[in-house]
Amino acid sequence: MYIYELEFKVRDYECDLQGVVNNSVYQNYLEHTRHEFLLENNISFDQLHQQGIDAFVARIEIAYKLPLRSGDKFISRLFVKKEGVKYEFNQVIHRLSDNKLCVKAKVDTVVVVNGKLVASLPEFDELVERSLIKA
Repeated sequence: MYIYELEFKVRDYECDLQGVVNNSVYQNYLEHTRHEFLLENNISFDQLHQQGIDAFVARIEIAYKLPLRSGDKFISRLFVKKEGVKYEFNQVIHRLSDNKLCVKAKVDTVVVVNGKLVASLPEFDELVERSLIKA
């Protein structure tokens, strides 16, 4: 069901006083996974922006299940689907040592072309089609 995955390792400075990854850092992990996924599919935010096309996060839902700690290796996975004008990225983070679910997230994004919301973007629609094929 997931069409992309990226491996990470927790760095010391990402942890808070309790010795676990700070909740805000998980958004960085999720965003980096989406960006790498797009780059591997030949989609560059910089190039899109230069064409007047911008993708924005409209909403994020995150369920924190199990904390990661310094040195933990983990894998971030995603798939994408279309819901109306939104591209919905469904993402999970699993600790590699025991494959335990640490985070589950839904990230809704929208596309704006020259300042106006659009219903779809061909480059993103193609990614959704790939998700459906692999599902």
